[in-house]
Amino acid sequence: MTPRSLWDTHGHLQDPAFDEDRDAAYQRAEDAGIGVIIPGYTLASSEAAVALARRWAGAWAQVGVHPHEVANLPADWLGQLATWARDPRVVAIGEIGLDYYRHLAPAGAQRAAFEAQLALARSLALPVAVHCRAAWDDTVAAIRAVPGVRGVLHCFTGDRAEAGALLDLGFYLSFAGPVTFQAADALREVVRWVPRDRVLVETDAPYMAPVPHRGRRNEPRWVEDTAARVVSEQGMSREEGFVALVANTMQAFARLAGRNAN
Repeated sequence: MTPRSLWDTHGHLQDPAFDEDRDAAYQRAEDAGIGVIIPGYTLASSEAAVALARRWAGAWAQVGVHPHEVANLPADWLGQLATWARDPRVVAIGEIGLDYYRHLAPAGAQRAAFEAQLALARSLALPVAVHCRAAWDDTVAAIRAVPGVRGVLHCFTGDRAEAGALLDLGFYLSFAGPVTFQAADALREVVRWVPRDRVLVETDAPYMAPVPHRGRRNEPRWVEDTAARVVSEQGMSREEGFVALVANTMQAFARLAGRNAN
């Protein structure tokens, strides 16, 4: 695999927001030496993520069902995820988790799907990419109930206590565009506190573009802006910090480094 200067560990390039320039958006990241991990959020988007990862040398996939999407899954949904997850271009089960903020699926259905996907990840020795919004206690409890599962809390915006609980569980914390926002002093304080070897960066494209692109459709190329702010807050130079972020990404996602995850 071509060495990367940085990784966008969570960018939804299969999203319809990229329908008119998907290849160009990927190529802008590729030209900058940035690798992209494309997470699924439905069965269809998971399949699309795998297809893009097979097509682009600098892209990899995650497969999973987001908590908003778990209410009407087909009977064989977990088997479909398991099949895709065995593809060598898939590096994690994600994006999975709990979201009680918008209540787009019943909490019980969310918990059942989350628990099933955590168990799948453990059975395949794959990490997970977790979404958590207004569901902190249940998210941590579900992870603790599956000993040995590891992964990343994507787009982390919590406080130091929440960060510490995830670090204790062996998780990485991934920071996105909000860390660059003017009002994010509390989040930047957490960034300064988190150990350097447990930090990742992402865009969550097409959402939450970092400063100076705020208000525009986000894309993987702009992960550099988030990364620059994160490593600066951690007291590292851009060069030193980007090397550290790449090393963390390789550790978090074994298949990126050519290590057999199962």
